[in-house]
Amino acid sequence: MVLTSHSELGNTGQKTGFWVEEFATPYYALVDAGVQVTLASPAGGQPPIDPKSEQPDFQTASTQRFNDDTKTQALLANTIRLADVKSADYDAVFYPGGHGPLWDLTEDSHSIALIESFLASNKPVAAVCHAPAVLLNVKDTQGNYVLKGKAVTGFTNSEEEAVQLTTVVPFLLEDELNNRGADFQKVADWNAFAIQDGLLITGQNPASSEFVADKLLTALAL
Repeated sequence: MVLTSHSELGNTGQKTGFWVEEFATPYYALVDAGVQVTLASPAGGQPPIDPKSEQPDFQTASTQRFNDDTKTQALLANTIRLADVKSADYDAVFYPGGHGPLWDLTEDSHSIALIESFLASNKPVAAVCHAPAVLLNVKDTQGNYVLKGKAVTGFTNSEEEAVQLTTVVPFLLEDELNNRGADFQKVADWNAFAIQDGLLITGQNPASSEFVADKLLTALAL
């Protein structure tokens, strides 16, 4: 699992990072299925948690489990550096969302190379909410954007408008996925939705994280 290292919410003076639920739910789904999970981030160490995701309204059974899980908290505090991750050592990769990835993982050369290596090796790549942004600059072995013609989803323009961050984020994810030639699909705001097209598995919003994890487990035949 690759998490963001970016903590600044644009020029607002507020903090961002990864969304706890989008980490915790897939993490426990994978671990409970017997998957060995390694946590990585561009900077290594503790990835920033979006403080909004810790508010009472956004707590779920998985976030409560994480809050009581000192072992996983310790693992999260010591993520390995993304530059040290080799795709040959893993069967799949999962990117939790939150606004952070829009700023760092979208352009991160190590992340792009890692995803390209996974896809070239016929290994699944999963991302939820804002994290499908990590696919924007990924190319196939012919040098074409992998998103072209692929059915994907992610945090929608209307959802971004609902959280009043349309003018804060560096780009609108739905627009940029469409600009890459993706077949962007969505359901009504805040409803759970995930889609798989080949090796790409994407989810629309926080409510979709469990669906994405389930599709990844199916892809791994677990």
